[in-house]
Amino acid sequence: MPSHAQLGEILDTVSTALLTVECQQGVVGLDSALPELALAARSSGALANVARLVAAAHESGVQVIHALAERRPDGRGANHNARLFRAAERLPVQQLSGTAAVRVAPPIEVAEEDFVVRRLHGLSPIQGTEVDTLLRNLGCRTLIVTGVSANVAIPNAVFDAVNRGYTVVVPKDAIAGVPSEYTPAMIRNTLALVATVATTDEVLGCFKRPRRADRR
Repeated sequence: MPSHAQLGEILDTVSTALLTVECQQGVVGLDSALPELALAARSSGALANVARLVAAAHESGVQVIHALAERRPDGRGANHNARLFRAAERLPVQQLSGTAAVRVAPPIEVAEEDFVVRRLHGLSPIQGTEVDTLLRNLGCRTLIVTGVSANVAIPNAVFDAVNRGYTVVVPKDAIAGVPSEYTPAMIRNTLALVATVATTDEVLGCFKRPRRADRR
Protein backbone atom coordinates (compact mmCIF):
# COMPACT_ATOMS: atom_id res chain seq x y z
CA MET A 1 0.00 0.00 0.00
CA PRO A 2 1.34 3.47 -0.83
CA SER A 3 1.61 6.12 1.88
CA HIS A 4 -0.90 8.96 1.84
CA ALA A 5 1.79 11.30 0.50
CA GLN A 6 2.74 8.89 -2.27
CA LEU A 7 -0.87 8.32 -3.28
CA GLY A 8 -1.52 12.05 -3.16
CA GLU A 9 1.30 12.66 -5.64
CA ILE A 10 -0.16 10.08 -8.01
CA LEU A 11 -3.73 11.37 -7.67
CA ASP A 12 -3.17 14.96 -8.69
CA THR A 13 -6.76 16.01 -9.41
CA VAL A 14 -5.68 18.09 -12.41
CA SER A 15 -4.38 15.04 -14.28
CA THR A 16 -6.49 12.23 -12.85
CA ALA A 17 -9.65 10.62 -14.26
CA LEU A 18 -12.02 8.03 -12.81
CA LEU A 19 -13.23 5.17 -15.01
CA THR A 20 -16.28 3.10 -14.10
CA VAL A 21 -16.43 -0.18 -16.00
CA GLU A 22 -19.74 -1.86 -16.92
CA CYS A 23 -21.56 -0.42 -13.90
CA GLN A 24 -24.80 -0.71 -15.85
CA GLN A 25 -28.22 -1.95 -14.84
CA GLY A 26 -28.04 -5.09 -16.97
CA VAL A 27 -24.78 -6.14 -15.29
CA VAL A 28 -24.85 -4.93 -11.66
CA GLY A 29 -28.48 -3.84 -11.35
CA LEU A 30 -31.40 -5.65 -9.74
CA ASP A 31 -32.41 -7.18 -13.08
CA SER A 32 -28.92 -8.23 -14.07
CA ALA A 33 -28.12 -10.73 -16.79
CA LEU A 34 -25.39 -11.92 -14.40
CA PRO A 35 -27.05 -12.16 -10.99
CA GLU A 36 -24.03 -13.76 -9.29
CA LEU A 37 -21.81 -10.88 -10.39
CA ALA A 38 -24.45 -8.30 -9.45
CA LEU A 39 -24.75 -9.86 -6.00
CA ALA A 40 -20.97 -9.79 -5.55
CA ALA A 41 -20.80 -6.13 -6.59
CA ARG A 42 -23.55 -5.16 -4.17
CA SER A 43 -22.88 -7.40 -1.17
CA SER A 44 -19.15 -6.62 -1.15
CA GLY A 45 -19.86 -2.89 -1.11
CA ALA A 46 -17.98 -2.42 -4.40
CA LEU A 47 -20.90 -0.76 -6.20
CA ALA A 48 -21.53 1.58 -3.27
CA ASN A 49 -17.84 2.46 -3.21
CA VAL A 50 -17.88 3.24 -6.93
CA ALA A 51 -20.79 5.60 -6.25
CA ARG A 52 -18.84 7.26 -3.43
CA LEU A 53 -15.82 7.74 -5.68
CA VAL A 54 -17.95 9.18 -8.49
CA ALA A 55 -19.66 11.62 -6.12
CA ALA A 56 -16.30 12.75 -4.72
CA ALA A 57 -14.86 13.08 -8.22
CA HIS A 58 -17.75 15.36 -9.16
CA GLU A 59 -17.13 17.45 -6.06
CA SER A 60 -13.38 17.76 -6.59
CA GLY A 61 -13.45 18.19 -10.37
CA VAL A 62 -11.90 14.85 -11.29
CA GLN A 63 -13.13 13.77 -14.72
CA VAL A 64 -15.45 10.74 -14.71
CA ILE A 65 -15.84 8.36 -17.66
CA HIS A 66 -18.49 5.63 -17.62
CA ALA A 67 -17.58 2.73 -19.92
CA LEU A 68 -20.59 0.62 -20.90
CA ALA A 69 -20.88 -2.55 -22.97
CA GLU A 70 -23.86 -2.98 -25.28
CA ARG A 71 -24.93 -4.64 -28.51
CA ARG A 72 -27.25 -3.86 -31.37
CA PRO A 73 -30.51 -5.84 -31.50
CA ASP A 74 -29.30 -7.46 -34.74
CA GLY A 75 -25.89 -8.26 -33.20
CA ARG A 76 -23.99 -6.66 -36.07
CA GLY A 77 -20.41 -5.78 -35.20
CA ALA A 78 -20.37 -7.86 -32.01
CA ASN A 79 -17.76 -10.52 -31.30
CA HIS A 80 -18.62 -14.22 -31.62
CA ASN A 81 -15.10 -15.59 -31.28
CA ALA A 82 -15.10 -16.60 -27.60
CA ARG A 83 -17.23 -18.70 -25.28
CA LEU A 84 -18.07 -15.60 -23.20
CA PHE A 85 -19.67 -13.82 -26.17
CA ARG A 86 -21.68 -16.85 -27.25
CA ALA A 87 -22.97 -17.38 -23.71
CA ALA A 88 -23.98 -13.72 -23.44
CA GLU A 89 -26.18 -14.09 -26.53
CA ARG A 90 -28.29 -16.67 -24.67
CA LEU A 91 -28.80 -14.71 -21.45
CA PRO A 92 -32.37 -13.66 -20.56
CA VAL A 93 -31.31 -10.01 -20.15
CA GLN A 94 -29.57 -8.52 -23.17
CA GLN A 95 -27.39 -5.40 -23.11
CA LEU A 96 -29.22 -3.83 -26.04
CA SER A 97 -28.53 -0.26 -27.16
CA GLY A 98 -31.17 2.18 -25.95
CA THR A 99 -32.60 -0.07 -23.24
CA ALA A 100 -32.55 0.29 -19.45
CA ALA A 101 -29.94 -2.49 -19.28
CA VAL A 102 -27.25 -0.16 -20.64
CA ARG A 103 -27.95 2.77 -18.33
CA VAL A 104 -25.56 3.49 -15.45
CA ALA A 105 -26.88 1.67 -12.39
CA PRO A 106 -27.91 3.33 -9.12
CA PRO A 107 -26.57 4.46 -6.74
CA ILE A 108 -24.02 5.86 -9.20
CA GLU A 109 -25.01 9.31 -10.44
CA VAL A 110 -24.06 10.62 -13.86
CA ALA A 111 -23.25 14.34 -14.01
CA GLU A 112 -23.50 16.58 -17.05
CA GLU A 113 -19.71 16.83 -17.28
CA ASP A 114 -19.22 13.05 -17.31
CA PHE A 115 -18.44 11.12 -20.48
CA VAL A 116 -20.40 7.96 -21.27
CA VAL A 117 -18.48 5.73 -23.69
CA ARG A 118 -20.31 2.76 -25.21
CA ARG A 119 -18.68 -0.16 -27.00
CA LEU A 120 -20.27 -2.72 -29.30
CA HIS A 121 -17.41 -5.21 -29.40
CA GLY A 122 -14.50 -6.69 -27.52
CA LEU A 123 -13.59 -7.15 -23.88
CA SER A 124 -11.87 -3.88 -23.06
CA PRO A 125 -13.37 -0.49 -22.19
CA ILE A 126 -10.25 1.17 -23.63
CA GLN A 127 -9.05 -0.75 -26.68
CA GLY A 128 -11.05 0.31 -29.72
CA THR A 129 -13.03 3.01 -27.86
CA GLU A 130 -12.80 6.77 -27.36
CA VAL A 131 -11.47 6.52 -23.82
CA ASP A 132 -7.76 6.90 -24.59
CA THR A 133 -8.28 9.90 -26.87
CA LEU A 134 -10.57 11.60 -24.36
CA LEU A 135 -8.02 11.12 -21.57
CA ARG A 136 -5.18 12.53 -23.64
CA ASN A 137 -7.23 15.52 -24.78
CA LEU A 138 -8.06 16.23 -21.12
CA GLY A 139 -4.42 16.01 -20.07
CA CYS A 140 -4.98 12.97 -17.85
CA ARG A 141 -1.99 10.92 -16.77
CA THR A 142 -3.51 8.86 -13.96
CA LEU A 143 -6.53 6.60 -14.33
CA ILE A 144 -8.55 5.18 -11.44
CA VAL A 145 -10.20 1.94 -12.56
CA THR A 146 -13.39 0.74 -10.84
CA GLY A 147 -16.33 -1.55 -11.55
CA VAL A 148 -16.70 -5.07 -12.93
CA SER A 149 -15.55 -7.59 -13.51
CA ALA A 150 -12.28 -8.55 -11.91
CA ASN A 151 -12.44 -11.63 -14.14
CA VAL A 152 -12.26 -9.91 -17.53
CA ALA A 153 -12.97 -6.21 -18.13
CA ILE A 154 -11.05 -4.78 -15.16
CA PRO A 155 -7.71 -6.48 -15.95
CA ASN A 156 -8.23 -5.58 -19.61
CA ALA A 157 -8.70 -1.92 -18.67
CA VAL A 158 -5.67 -1.89 -16.36
CA PHE A 159 -3.36 -3.55 -18.89
CA ASP A 160 -4.53 -1.34 -21.74
CA ALA A 161 -4.08 1.83 -19.66
CA VAL A 162 -0.60 0.80 -18.51
CA ASN A 163 0.40 -0.11 -22.06
CA ARG A 164 -0.64 3.39 -23.15
CA GLY A 165 1.54 5.04 -20.52
CA TYR A 166 -1.03 5.90 -17.83
CA THR A 167 -0.42 5.40 -14.13
CA VAL A 168 -3.26 3.23 -12.88
CA VAL A 169 -4.83 3.19 -9.42
CA VAL A 170 -7.17 0.36 -8.44
CA PRO A 171 -9.32 0.86 -5.32
CA LYS A 172 -9.46 -2.77 -4.27
CA ASP A 173 -12.86 -2.43 -2.59
CA ALA A 174 -14.43 -0.77 -5.65
CA ILE A 175 -14.09 -3.71 -8.06
CA ALA A 176 -15.85 -7.07 -7.98
CA GLY A 177 -15.75 -10.45 -9.68
CA VAL A 178 -16.89 -14.04 -9.23
CA PRO A 179 -16.38 -16.10 -7.23
CA SER A 180 -15.83 -13.58 -4.44
CA GLU A 181 -12.45 -15.03 -3.46
CA TYR A 182 -11.15 -14.53 -6.99
CA THR A 183 -11.07 -10.73 -6.75
CA PRO A 184 -8.45 -10.42 -3.97
CA ALA A 185 -6.37 -13.12 -5.68
CA MET A 186 -6.47 -11.21 -8.98
CA ILE A 187 -5.51 -7.99 -7.20
CA ARG A 188 -2.68 -9.55 -5.22
CA ASN A 189 -1.16 -11.72 -7.96
CA THR A 190 -1.78 -9.64 -11.08
CA LEU A 191 -3.08 -6.10 -10.75
CA ALA A 192 -0.69 -5.16 -7.93
CA LEU A 193 2.21 -5.87 -10.28
CA VAL A 194 1.20 -3.11 -12.70
CA ALA A 195 -1.09 -0.74 -10.76
CA THR A 196 -1.13 1.11 -7.45
CA VAL A 197 -3.61 -0.66 -5.18
CA ALA A 198 -5.41 1.43 -2.55
CA THR A 199 -8.76 1.58 -0.78
CA THR A 200 -11.74 3.77 -1.56
CA ASP A 201 -11.20 5.76 1.63
CA GLU A 202 -7.55 6.38 0.75
CA VAL A 203 -8.50 7.67 -2.69
CA LEU A 204 -11.27 9.83 -1.22
CA GLY A 205 -8.75 11.36 1.16
CA CYS A 206 -6.69 12.51 -1.82
CA PHE A 207 -9.75 14.02 -3.52
CA LYS A 208 -10.33 16.49 -0.67
CA ARG A 209 -8.50 19.34 -2.34
CA PRO A 210 -9.45 22.62 -3.99
CA ARG A 211 -11.37 22.17 -7.24
CA ARG A 212 -9.15 22.32 -10.30
CA ALA A 213 -9.38 24.86 -13.09
CA ASP A 214 -11.40 23.99 -16.19
CA ARG A 215 -9.22 21.90 -18.54
CA ARG A 216 -11.16 22.50 -21.74
